[in-house]
Amino acid sequence: MTELENLATLLSQLPGVGRKSAMRIAYSLINKTEEFNKLLGDSIRTIKEKVHKCSVCGSFTESDPCQVCSDQSRDRGVLCIVEQPQDVITIQSSGVYNGLFHVLGGAINPLAGKGPEDLSFDKLLERINGGSFSEIIIATNPTEEGDTTALYIRHLLKDRTDISLTRLASGLPIGGDLEYADIRTLTRSLRGRIKF
Repeated sequence: MTELENLATLLSQLPGVGRKSAMRIAYSLINKTEEFNKLLGDSIRTIKEKVHKCSVCGSFTESDPCQVCSDQSRDRGVLCIVEQPQDVITIQSSGVYNGLFHVLGGAINPLAGKGPEDLSFDKLLERINGGSFSEIIIATNPTEEGDTTALYIRHLLKDRTDISLTRLASGLPIGGDLEYADIRTLTRSLRGRIKF
């Protein structure tokens, strides 16, 4: 195996990067300057040393606690539960949410061998019991695994009548056409309809 093929093989192990894309990236790196490749290599080599999980919410950070958890201007009465650290960035980018986060580290998926004990539910309950939350937003993905995880959270908090438990709405995208919607998305949209 040549160095180029070896690099492409390594790159193809990244999510969303197929063999053809990996080869394109590898060829692109050949054309980059030596300085760029050195900076990229250094960044990849040190990422795990510099970035770690926040001890409070579980999101990725370089400081502990993370910027979100340490920001006193945030609404500390609202907690948004997400599956992965990148979900925090996605919700933050909306500019609408100003509460706190809790990252589970995935979703319940028995077929992949991932049960509740593999996720940060213990830490979640500890935070909820030690905090003063008025609302908990379940922002798991609209998949079978995400729905299972949301139901599990609802079960864990069934006795907490002092907390409003909400779930992100799901359905048709803005600007989408009904004729292109798949049946599951359309079903979710119809079940989750709101008063107009």
